[in-house]
Amino acid sequence: EGAALLRRLHSYGILPENQKQLDYVLGLTVNNILERRLQTLVFKQGFAKSVHQARVFIRQRHISVGKQLVDIPSFLVRVENQPLINFASTSPFGRGRPGRVKRKNESRKGGAGGDDDDEI
Repeated sequence: EGAALLRRLHSYGILPENQKQLDYVLGLTVNNILERRLQTLVFKQGFAKSVHQARVFIRQRHISVGKQLVDIPSFLVRVENQPLINFASTSPFGRGRPGRVKRKNESRKGGAGGDDDDEI
């Protein structure tokens, strides 16, 4: 049981690889676990300007881990999946379809043409 716990803590990056004894588990703090949350990693990797913006990006389905779209800010990211965090392919930030406001502004520019009706 102890080996399984250590293996899981190592795979999530909560416990460093050089600490291979159960005694180190007692020294873990809440911050060790919070640092592995998707919300924190999105902020630390520079995808968001704040932790709060990172949470919004995740909840609005703009962030994926590999090919998996993740919308849970408390998702614990494994060490091997950390480099795979990116904007989702369906997100406007990840080369997906433009957002609602941008599409609306583009349709106004394209639809207005030479009409100057809204100046009166």
